[in-house]
Amino acid sequence: MSILCNDGNGPNCHYNFKMEQLVMVPFVLPLLFFSFLVGKSKGLLQVGFYSNTCPQAEPTVRAVVRDAVLSDPNMAAVLLRLHFHDCFVEGCDGSILIDNGPQSEKQAFAHQGVRGFGVIERAKTQLEASCPGVVSCADIVALAARDAIVMANGPGYQVPTGRRDGLVSNLSLAADMPEVDDSIQLLKNKFLKKGLTEKDLVLLSAAHTIGTTACFFMTKRLYNFFPNGVGSDPAISPNFLPELKARCPKNGNVNARLAIDEGSEQRFDKHILNNIREGFAVLQSDARLNDDIMTRNIIDSYLSPLNPLFGPSFEADFVQSIVKMGQIGVKTGFFGEIRRVCSAFN
Repeated sequence: MSILCNDGNGPNCHYNFKMEQLVMVPFVLPLLFFSFLVGKSKGLLQVGFYSNTCPQAEPTVRAVVRDAVLSDPNMAAVLLRLHFHDCFVEGCDGSILIDNGPQSEKQAFAHQGVRGFGVIERAKTQLEASCPGVVSCADIVALAARDAIVMANGPGYQVPTGRRDGLVSNLSLAADMPEVDDSIQLLKNKFLKKGLTEKDLVLLSAAHTIGTTACFFMTKRLYNFFPNGVGSDPAISPNFLPELKARCPKNGNVNARLAIDEGSEQRFDKHILNNIREGFAVLQSDARLNDDIMTRNIIDSYLSPLNPLFGPSFEADFVQSIVKMGQIGVKTGFFGEIRRVCSAFN
């Protein structure tokens, strides 16, 4: 490997080093090598990573997910959400799966309601029986999300694999998770910190097209939206507000659930984008996508009367965004481990 000089002489350049400069070389080279490995970590993921070492990896995960979704149709949304929450804290490394007491990451306020851990563990148990110490829990989470989307009639896609499991799990690390009451600017900033664009924000938010939410997350939007603690979010359509209040009455059951994408909660499609544009968004964070001209224009691009014959494909663009998200902060090579049990470090 050549180290290029900044003077334009390329690999043929040379310097006359003093002795004190030479003694730094043993320290500099390891740092350069470490930086090289970190920079290459995403590039080490590849489709079919387990084709030789554990060819049954993907079929096993697919079968486990299929059984789980047939038993509980809402599990498709659960597994998709689990992937998102895992990737946004410490990268896509299975850190959310660890159960190491009250300080474990899964106990963070931002992860309230996240489920699907048992499905991941069932897939892991089967893979440990056939390919011990080979398939990471982080990869199982990513594969399960893909298979869940397919079970909800969404697009199939290839998942680059080769992630290793992280060695850290702490609830304090989840402080920057996107929240339902974040402003549009805060949402954009949080996504940008993860290398994601406004387009990714819209597309990944559209994953709310499947699944339900609890009235707990609706109380502020319906009854305490303004600083003085009164009123509803004016972005809610007057034709939709009475229905939301009926499903989540004031001082009612905060655990009662309602569809996030009214009219299409079990089918993966772009229906939610139309709901957002027309004031029928259930989650406040989804509604905020209509507040910003850039995110609003992205929504409109998928709802054109000529789409998808002319214009972007929602399904194809969503696949690009979720594959991109699945490469946030991945550990590969010498970093991390392959857990024997997904809920515990080795």
